[in-house]
Amino acid sequence: MSDPFERARHHARKWLENLDTGPAGAQAGAAELRAAFEAPLPETGRDAGEIIDALAAKATPGLNANAGGRFFAWVMAGSLPSATAADWLVSAWDQNVGLFSVAPAAAMIEEITGEWLKDLFDLPRDASFAFTTGCQMAHVTALAAARHRVLAHAGWNVEEEGLFGAPAIRVLTSRNRHGSIDSAIRYLGIGQSNIVDVDTGPMGDMQLDDLEQKLSHYDGPIILCLNAADLNVGTFDDFAALIPVARAAGAWVHVDGAFGLFARVSERLRSLTEGIELADSWATDGHKWLNVPYDCGIAFVRDAEAHRAAMALGAAYLSPSREARDPNDWNLELSRRARAIPVYAALQELGRQGVADLIDRCCEHCHALVSGIGALSVPGASAKALNDPVLNQGLVRFERAGASKEENDAFTDDIIARVNASGEAFFSGTTWNGRRAMRVSVVSWRTNDADVAHSIAAVQTCLTGALAGT
Repeated sequence: MSDPFERARHHARKWLENLDTGPAGAQAGAAELRAAFEAPLPETGRDAGEIIDALAAKATPGLNANAGGRFFAWVMAGSLPSATAADWLVSAWDQNVGLFSVAPAAAMIEEITGEWLKDLFDLPRDASFAFTTGCQMAHVTALAAARHRVLAHAGWNVEEEGLFGAPAIRVLTSRNRHGSIDSAIRYLGIGQSNIVDVDTGPMGDMQLDDLEQKLSHYDGPIILCLNAADLNVGTFDDFAALIPVARAAGAWVHVDGAFGLFARVSERLRSLTEGIELADSWATDGHKWLNVPYDCGIAFVRDAEAHRAAMALGAAYLSPSREARDPNDWNLELSRRARAIPVYAALQELGRQGVADLIDRCCEHCHALVSGIGALSVPGASAKALNDPVLNQGLVRFERAGASKEENDAFTDDIIARVNASGEAFFSGTTWNGRRAMRVSVVSWRTNDADVAHSIAAVQTCLTGALAGT
């Protein structure tokens, strides 16, 4: 019988070693992958090592190299060596990090790591925190605390009485918000119809005058959701101006900082987050800019009492700790992976300065990519940068001379598809201000100057080929 752990180590190492030279995107489509994996349910077992070999052989063509240096499609990072190795230990140890008594070491690592992150982001040191599956569930966690508190102020105990008959909660939020905010509002039973869009400026930042007007319309419970970097051009809302106005109106302020919260670690970028510490809750992802494996989100809540009231679970068979933090008091999951351990390892590998360097480096690479691709041209067509990136998000559009807007929308999508099919780099498309664009997102620790130059050259080749009909 072959050793499945040795085979897994072999295939994992091979995959990681090929990231710099292999295709940036998956090379197999749905039909090929279905044919590779589809089979009747086995009636008998087989050798574990052989299963791992077959799994790796069949899956590899369908894997995106988002851990590599030439993958810019979404805010999807790679994983630092220490974080990947720590995650292997997480699987081997197989700890259920719900209670300290159930997983003492893992629970303590989570407790320490949460404190480190509050220090890293310079958030209130008495804030509570939760490690979640991602920013989506971090929003749910933080907004559950918000729901508890704003309804409590209105004289309603939502945990005891539910939402039937409760005062309506209005959620004021940017027109430029991420869809995960909408999902969280639906999951929490607040209702899509209670979301109120606040006007944004040309770059997607919330407008203070419209916020003031919308706040004046509502007397009941209010939650305000703000952006720490939208995912098209990295725009930050003006926290220092917006948050005091909202809190004066009695609103709970939540910040979507999925990746933008990390700008707070950079000396050069910290000013973008001025005033963010005034909010009531914050959500971010570790598996984005911190470069730890999926899945890992983090919620922070200033009002720890509200957070615990919204989340804590008690049962006769549970054994709460009197010595240490029990993760179940702050998290929806009763059974949960020890996802804080890779974060602990990553923060030790990088240190505060290493995190700052990673943030600055990614932003520099994004600017170089957007300006480099935006300067490309061939007879009859050219690229155009739609923003001058300050953070790690940028947009580029491709246009043919004399073509209509709709034709250039299709032309932009064609160039993206050509680049991705080449395997030389991988980008995604988006619609911004009514126009299709190539989205450039740089979050991987692996991306370097050579990757940037290689990717710009790949786009040039595809632009030339599109005009030549090849």
